[in-house]
Amino acid sequence: MRSTAVTVFVAGHNGLVGSAICRKLRSSGVQPVVAERSELDLTRQSAVEAWFEEHSPTEVYLAAARVGGIHANNSSPADFIFENLAIQTNVIHAAWKSGVSKLLFLGSSCIYPKLAPQPMTEDCLLDGKLEPTNEWYAVAKIAGIKMCQAYRRQYGFNAISVMPTNLYGPGDNFDLETSHVLPALIRKFHEAKQSAAASVSVWGTGNPRREFLHVDDLADACVFLMRNYDDEDIINIGWGKDISIGELAALIRDVTEYGGELEFDSSKPDGTPRKLLDTSRINALGWSPGIGLREGIEGTYAWFVDSVDRL
Repeated sequence: MRSTAVTVFVAGHNGLVGSAICRKLRSSGVQPVVAERSELDLTRQSAVEAWFEEHSPTEVYLAAARVGGIHANNSSPADFIFENLAIQTNVIHAAWKSGVSKLLFLGSSCIYPKLAPQPMTEDCLLDGKLEPTNEWYAVAKIAGIKMCQAYRRQYGFNAISVMPTNLYGPGDNFDLETSHVLPALIRKFHEAKQSAAASVSVWGTGNPRREFLHVDDLADACVFLMRNYDDEDIINIGWGKDISIGELAALIRDVTEYGGELEFDSSKPDGTPRKLLDTSRINALGWSPGIGLREGIEGTYAWFVDSVDRL
């Protein structure tokens, strides 16, 4: 007979989001179950199903994914679509098959149409063309959302899908070849400061606007929704405010105390002109973020300085 005890599996526990969810769960007295990549390859269906049968989790946070910025998506489109489709297909199916009571699937705000009305409501999904530099990842994530909805409709599986905005925080990817804009700028300014470089180059014009949420706020929201939301409709998680890339670069330059100049390389792509989420749905449920952008960047930079030799 299946145990009635709650066993929480966090898929992707070493990543930015997964590690934050684990921290949040532990702080609330829950010890999550995790699986190292060396012991469980989430892209292999038979391995995933065997793992679920052996460990019998009752709740799943599906945070495992291949992620990256514009350069990474452009360079490895096959890897992005295959790995994300495989991971989410295997985990969602195995979770349903093994009797998991609830699953939370992590989508992303980048799956909304490139020219969606701002701020973006959940109803914008599939209402226009995707951003070309990101479509491989976006198509995979949209398939994951639809899979959750399909398993709910056909099998009654309680799977919810959340759409976080751009994330940052301790444990982020600071590799200049594969990282997103905020951690990439932190590393660029830090290294420019160390080498006394005269200037730092920033991709694009600096005009696009982005919303940023500290990953610990996201983790708090995910645990909140696991306890308080049971609907097939997707739900946005964000701050509700945005900033231009130029303003972001200036803020990070200030936090890192770099004294050189900013140079914007307009030969590089800007990506989507603006990405701001409408967060009224989650706010109405009683959740809102608490970590301001400057405070969050200061903490992330301090973590980076302490960890840079290991990155």
